[in-house]
Amino acid sequence: MKINLRQRFFGIAGALAFLASASFFVSPAVSANPTVVELFTSQGCSSCPPADEILGKLKLRDDVIALTFPVDYWDYLGWKDTLASPAFSKRQRDYARARGDRQVYTPQMVINGRIHVVGNQKSAVERGIKTVARDEKITLSMKADGDAIRVSATIDSAAKSTSSGKATLWLVLFKGAETVKIGRGENSGNTIIYSNVVRQMAPIGMWEGKPMTINLPKSQLIAQGYDGCVVLLQRDDNREIIAAAMMDNLK
Repeated sequence: MKINLRQRFFGIAGALAFLASASFFVSPAVSANPTVVELFTSQGCSSCPPADEILGKLKLRDDVIALTFPVDYWDYLGWKDTLASPAFSKRQRDYARARGDRQVYTPQMVINGRIHVVGNQKSAVERGIKTVARDEKITLSMKADGDAIRVSATIDSAAKSTSSGKATLWLVLFKGAETVKIGRGENSGNTIIYSNVVRQMAPIGMWEGKPMTINLPKSQLIAQGYDGCVVLLQRDDNREIIAAAMMDNLK
């Protein structure tokens, strides 16, 4: 399934309902702020299966949001990645452009949008997670409220001096696990399990350095077959993810 970031999630009626439910307030409930690990991987990459396995273990941790972004630029090697999207390849290139190092490869893990490590090197991944641990001055939380998923952002007084600059609130929709039998290419004959595979993502709001909340239509997300969702608060300039939250079971 190819993904277009310009596609709407819910259609006209859903979009109107979404916009009507948006408001700003101080939320009394705040969740912990986990570290986001994004794995850029490919079914045609022989070095990727160990990284896919590492990500599968990371997704079990409470302090990490682990997401898989399958890329398409190795398709010419003999096997077309069945989960890949050019949008994910672009996301990886955007990270490299923001860092200024032009390093785009698989398996690559990008941590909180700030640093990258080789995804099949467990020790490097662990060091990277420790390096970018947040102080939780800005926090996102997600909570089911009837047919709505309430996304709330809070900010403490100490963070006001760092809240300048543009940031976008992204909604990321994923499948918890995808099992793929590789028929050709470097991984021919292997069956690989991919964890928290992103299927769709789009911007849903702009961060203005203030507490905010947005209600999302839970039933419409379930109807589209997604297992869970993540919200990312990401700076537009350097691509740093400054807050994140996950709901890994929509049902």
